[in-house]
Amino acid sequence: MLRYRDGDLVAFEELYRRHHAGLYRFVAWRSPRADWVDEIVQDSWINLHHARSRYQPDAAFRTYLFQIARNRLLDLLRQQQPLLAAEMGSGTDGRDVFDSLADAAQDVVSPDVALEQKQQSDSLHVALAGLPSEQKEALVLQQFCGMSLEDIAAVVAAPVETVKSRLRYAMRKLREGSLSEQR
Repeated sequence: MLRYRDGDLVAFEELYRRHHAGLYRFVAWRSPRADWVDEIVQDSWINLHHARSRYQPDAAFRTYLFQIARNRLLDLLRQQQPLLAAEMGSGTDGRDVFDSLADAAQDVVSPDVALEQKQQSDSLHVALAGLPSEQKEALVLQQFCGMSLEDIAAVVAAPVETVKSRLRYAMRKLREGSLSEQR
């Protein structure tokens, strides 16, 4: 990022290559509307471009990029709050964002395996959807984006101990949910 800040456009291409998929996953998990995902991701890269001259390596680049995306999502949520209450977790087509991504990512498999994967995917999504937003966000950043506690704390602007608590509560709720399903 320092090279890009100083005008090296090839450095931007490398940043994009390394981080575009992770950023997309993060936004897709967090966005309550599927039609926002591409917009938020694109706006994040544009905002990164506009802010490049002010970049200071206070945290990992990925943390900086995810903060930009998270802030853009929060801006959209603030603008659309009344509209979102009924749409949490669904795209404009009525399908869950998670299901759409999972379907697109699946390789061709046998119908039995596909059904089992779909059921597992549905169970995971239902479990995650039942978590409070802050717990879900911390869990997605850790488990699906591979972020450290410190990076998550930087992205969500919360102390590391708060992030640990959110993760602990999220895991407890997920375990409780899976135990009640087994009964």
